[in-house]
Amino acid sequence: MSSIVTEQGILHYESLGRGQPIILLHGWINSWDVWRDMMIALAKTGKFRVYALDFWGFGDSAKLASSQNTVFHIDSYAEMVRQFMDSLGIQQAPIFGHSMGGTVALQVSLTHPGRVERVAVVGSPIIGSSLNPFLQLAGYGSIAKLVWRYPILLHSLMRLLLAKDSKKVRGMIFRDVQRTTMESFFRSIGDLRDTDLRSKLIALEIPTLGIYGVKDNIVSPSNAQLLQANVRSSQVSMLQRSRHFPMTDEPELFLETVSHFLNSSHHF
Repeated sequence: MSSIVTEQGILHYESLGRGQPIILLHGWINSWDVWRDMMIALAKTGKFRVYALDFWGFGDSAKLASSQNTVFHIDSYAEMVRQFMDSLGIQQAPIFGHSMGGTVALQVSLTHPGRVERVAVVGSPIIGSSLNPFLQLAGYGSIAKLVWRYPILLHSLMRLLLAKDSKKVRGMIFRDVQRTTMESFFRSIGDLRDTDLRSKLIALEIPTLGIYGVKDNIVSPSNAQLLQANVRSSQVSMLQRSRHFPMTDEPELFLETVSHFLNSSHHF
């Protein structure tokens, strides 16, 4: 377990391998562990030093006071990534993000374009209205407080959304939600719900990859078309048997797609 100290508190991360740095960002009510298999696979190539971060309020990173709730926003998480890179002396790196983490990765690429070599998003919303309606509701404080007061409501919602997912995915989510605070739970998804990157993405000039599960019921796979329509140097891979966690649903195809993207030397 590794960490750095920021003004906002401890930022936890895990790392593996040696070589070119790659940064991985998790999604809402997740942790770095969603990337475990990919970290191992990339490290085994001997080419990459892979870093997987926990956002503030999630995993083993700092659980902040309510007075610091603005750090649970997309822009603040993008600055968190910059702080991490500065602290470890990483000048530039590919950044991958799953779900909310992909939206953050895009924001980092837009805000600090010289720091991101290439960017990949996995099941990530370009526009917040593409989130499952239940997730959009979770972004309202009154609803979040009700769910937190009666945990059976949260568990029922998760069982409904994850009913067709694998046992591995369900176990991971039920574990990680226990390490999430109410503030980070509803403020992060509330900010994500109000996000719309469409008009900004035209400025993105680095190689960009979108991986989406055709059967995703958490974030609409139609975001793949938004990515292609607004980013000139983009490619999209639609995984036919995947839901919101294609790295778990179709691991071999997912890693093949990632490897091709990392080894490609040209814009798309």
